[in-house]
Amino acid sequence: MHCTPHEDPVWIYPRQDEQLKKSIVKEFRLNPVIAQILVSREFNSLKQIHDYLYAKLPDLHDPALMSEMPQAVARICQAIEQHENILIYGDNDVDGMTGTTLLTEFLKELGAKVFFYISNRGALRQSLIVEALEYALINECKLLITVDCGITAANEIAEVAAHNVDVIVTDHHEPTDKIPHCVATLNPKLVNDPYPNRDLTGVGVAFKLAHGVTNQLTLEGKLQGKKIDLKRYLDLVALGTISDMGSLLEMENRVLVKYGLRQLRKGKRMGLSKLLSFCDVDLNELSTFTIASKIAPRLNSLGRIDDPRKGVQMLLVDQAEVAEKMAVELDLNNIERQKIERTMSADVDLTISNDPSILKNRAIVLSSHKWHPGVIAIISTRISKLYNRPTIMIAIDKGVGKGSMRSIHEFPLLPSLKNNADILLNFGGHDFAAGLSVKEEHIEEFKKRFIHSANSQLDDLDVMSKLTLDAEVKFSELTFDFMESVKLLEPYGNENPPPIFYCDAIQEWPAKVVGNNKHLKLYLKQEDRLLEGVALGKAALISELRQKTSQLSHLPRKKLKLRIAFTPQINKSSIQLLIKDFKILD
Repeated sequence: MHCTPHEDPVWIYPRQDEQLKKSIVKEFRLNPVIAQILVSREFNSLKQIHDYLYAKLPDLHDPALMSEMPQAVARICQAIEQHENILIYGDNDVDGMTGTTLLTEFLKELGAKVFFYISNRGALRQSLIVEALEYALINECKLLITVDCGITAANEIAEVAAHNVDVIVTDHHEPTDKIPHCVATLNPKLVNDPYPNRDLTGVGVAFKLAHGVTNQLTLEGKLQGKKIDLKRYLDLVALGTISDMGSLLEMENRVLVKYGLRQLRKGKRMGLSKLLSFCDVDLNELSTFTIASKIAPRLNSLGRIDDPRKGVQMLLVDQAEVAEKMAVELDLNNIERQKIERTMSADVDLTISNDPSILKNRAIVLSSHKWHPGVIAIISTRISKLYNRPTIMIAIDKGVGKGSMRSIHEFPLLPSLKNNADILLNFGGHDFAAGLSVKEEHIEEFKKRFIHSANSQLDDLDVMSKLTLDAEVKFSELTFDFMESVKLLEPYGNENPPPIFYCDAIQEWPAKVVGNNKHLKLYLKQEDRLLEGVALGKAALISELRQKTSQLSHLPRKKLKLRIAFTPQINKSSIQLLIKDFKILD
């Protein structure tokens, strides 16, 4: 077999287990290809498969399973009863904005007096909760509820408590050694927490809290005449979960997102509907992909280059003209963010091409005084994916570096961050996406240590890009019925990507370059069926196909045999292949 000379991903072929595959087909009457996908994706029990494919709203876990939920619920019920002012304090990304909106709207519905405050990235992490404290004191709030933050802020929370303000922490980031001392800490990642779903995002935890409060008030008979419909908040839960890369392999997240997408399609939330129309997104076509690529970046741009409070205002707004104005502003913000991002991206790409030795290491750590701290997360995500390495981008301002980190599956970040705590101002997040701040004079030392730990823990195979194949499929099997049955695997997202199939096919006619000379169009035949395939961004490979074809001129057919990796898509009324990669078979 001959491979193309570009940075070839390593093809990981599907796991085989005929016995399991047969039992899946028999139990669920599934298409054998769908059963093979489940085998490839390491599903081992029929219950796990049933939950993944068929779970519904009643299958959500009981919020009372989360440790300290009873204390949190009791304190909120007390605040409502005694007409205390409550402050919801959220992180400034989409997860934090949606969770803050959810609790603000929900508690107001119950008649509570609610204020909200969103942290602004410009400030250093330590001062953020202190700012919120000032806001709480000015507004005479007796209770502060954090959303999507707070688990690593034990000292700051102690200061809030010292001013006679009670604190409930709701968060989903990995806890550090010191857990905040407060009324209740809700976080499914706490050690020994019996809650079955570790993968809830910040808005997911906020939703569980709202669910817990509703259950308690229903039990006490205090909701007479009040119809609390928790389903109406699921649009926010879906939006935050998708934007924060919540795992969509896990049953509960899948249910929340599946039903949340239905709620979003109803277009009930004025601000979101206006935003969607600005992004040219048809409500019926709404998917996890359109949210991740069009909605999330626009809302996130507020937390990155403007005032993230506007995000919550946009999600709460119920007047059409105001919503329209906010959507316009958000769109302009996003254009500004894209400009900053393009300049930074070009700078990073130039740095790497001018110094190829950067890629000799198994981690990439870059820093600059020119970068905007709000946009480094986007750049570190792109570079980490492009080179398949743990990546840290550090923006330096006034002697302090603010870093955004993304990593690969083989290298969780938090152990390495904990080992470097002595030279970091602070850090937090998840194993594959985290943030840190560090004094400028410690950046070189941190870089040296971090790269050393990646070099010693990872080998060459770890940092090669990989293409994981789910199943072999024949052209004859690619029917509209088949495409319908593949939808069982939706919603797609983090840890649950659309399936990638593979097979061998003949190049029936020469390939063509299309779409501003960027993409490659292939005409492929297997047995008697011809399908068109598009390989995005792979126009440069046409010369290799032409060269190979010319070498076959002595053969009567002159037709190349290719092994293709692809995702099938319905394009108007035909099935088209989105080609991820191909190999030329000699």
